[in-house]
Amino acid sequence: MLKTLLVIAVGFLPSLFSLWMIRRTQRSRLRMRQAAMNFPVVQGRQNVRPVEGDRYYLEGVGYLIGDISCKFNARSGYIRCAINPEGPCNGCRHYEPRELTGNEKST
Repeated sequence: MLKTLLVIAVGFLPSLFSLWMIRRTQRSRLRMRQAAMNFPVVQGRQNVRPVEGDRYYLEGVGYLIGDISCKFNARSGYIRCAINPEGPCNGCRHYEPRELTGNEKST
């Protein structure tokens, strides 16, 4: 009789250990989720720099930043160019006029 109870107890040990680990993992996940929810959004956005006013809308393209006639302009609403991404474009020493291709020439 004692051997039978010992076999049953040993048989339940792996499942009890598994349930204990699952519960422990769920508690740590809950703590991590709460910490993520309490993280201030301001710290995550401190590297975003507001555009200084050289942003404009071009029909068919969208919002652009900087001088579109420059060879290095990214033609993006988020970054000016690879050389001087923070700007300003006025007086930039890397300015080079962009060469027009056949489909970009005006008539």
